[in-house]
Amino acid sequence: MRDVMGELLQWWRAGATVGVGTVVGTWRSAPRQPGAAMLVGPGGEAVGSVSGGCVEGAVYELAQSVVADGVPQLQRYGVSDDDAYAVGLTCGGILDVFVEAVDRTTFPQLEEVAADVEAGRPVAVATVIEHPDPSRVGRRLVVRPEGEFSEGTRPAVEGSLGSARADDAVADDARGLLASGRTETLTYGPDGERRGEGMRVFVASYAPRPRMLVFGAIDFAAAVARQGHFLGYRVTVCDARPVFATRSRFPDADEVVVQWPHRYLEAERDAGRVDGRTVVCVLTHDPKFDVPVLEIALRLPEVGFVGAMGSRRTHEDRLERLREAGLSEDELARLSSPIGLDLGARTPEETAVSIAAEIVALRWGGRGERLAHREGPIHHHGAELAPEPAHALPPGLGEGEPHPTNHPQ
Repeated sequence: MRDVMGELLQWWRAGATVGVGTVVGTWRSAPRQPGAAMLVGPGGEAVGSVSGGCVEGAVYELAQSVVADGVPQLQRYGVSDDDAYAVGLTCGGILDVFVEAVDRTTFPQLEEVAADVEAGRPVAVATVIEHPDPSRVGRRLVVRPEGEFSEGTRPAVEGSLGSARADDAVADDARGLLASGRTETLTYGPDGERRGEGMRVFVASYAPRPRMLVFGAIDFAAAVARQGHFLGYRVTVCDARPVFATRSRFPDADEVVVQWPHRYLEAERDAGRVDGRTVVCVLTHDPKFDVPVLEIALRLPEVGFVGAMGSRRTHEDRLERLREAGLSEDELARLSSPIGLDLGARTPEETAVSIAAEIVALRWGGRGERLAHREGPIHHHGAELAPEPAHALPPGLGEGEPHPTNHPQ
């Protein structure tokens, strides 16, 4: 929904009714993740995608029907791989799409939600997509972290799913999903009973963008910042040397900070701005910079990824210095070094791709193998395949000297 929020808001402000199809569940090789959305505008315009083109035609027709009669629909698309072409879902996956009519009446909080998303304030939207009582399908609850807004501004909870019990249960669970940046469909009893069935609620989490902290204002850092921006991270480049840490050298970074790396990371940690989605890339090659910042990063239990660039010799020297600083072997095992997957990369741009590939692989449980040499599903969903430890590469990768992402000392 984030990708089409601007167009939806324009039509909403104009008083139009828009058909909105949202992916609320996926299985097997479905091409889009939950939260992907497609709009059908008042003039028949199609914006966005729920399947990369496979079932858009069917969703388009259903959205027009829903706008006409005002009755939301939950539709499942997809069959076995052998029959996929017959119904248009060529990837052979399965996806559930919830289609509803959105206007000022059905979603009065949309403008405030859009403002929160634009400003990077966390907000979750919980929508009933299935219920024994059809009148409760499409009801919505907007949830914000408690204490996020002071008295007199937007409340922590807006709307209702039909009962106080259901509102309380879903608001509590939505805050948990929001804290971890996850979007999911939750199941309850008809009145919000946690052990029951009958009511399904789709919770779309609009958390601030995940962060990529790049330490070391070298040429490779500019390429890494560009990749991080492309992947949707809020990128910070930090270096203690003002002659290198300049805005002109890092146009793709959201911010460039002149500060000792460990002091900056310490301050961000203390301010609560580092979470499980944060990735840390240390590219300095200088022990007086990288050892102190790695000492802090590897002791952060919530950080998602810590990688460092350097040769094998640099890596071994770095490990010894970190051991002398008191880090345990379990803490050291969280370090991915040399950073990146073995793609044969040589240029800064190619090296940045290899670093980005490792981050994506560890996030979703990929192995870094060629898809042409594998059988089975193309897409991983995190829990399908547990990732290797951050310091380990797939079998056959990263062996020998030098590693493709080993920038010389």
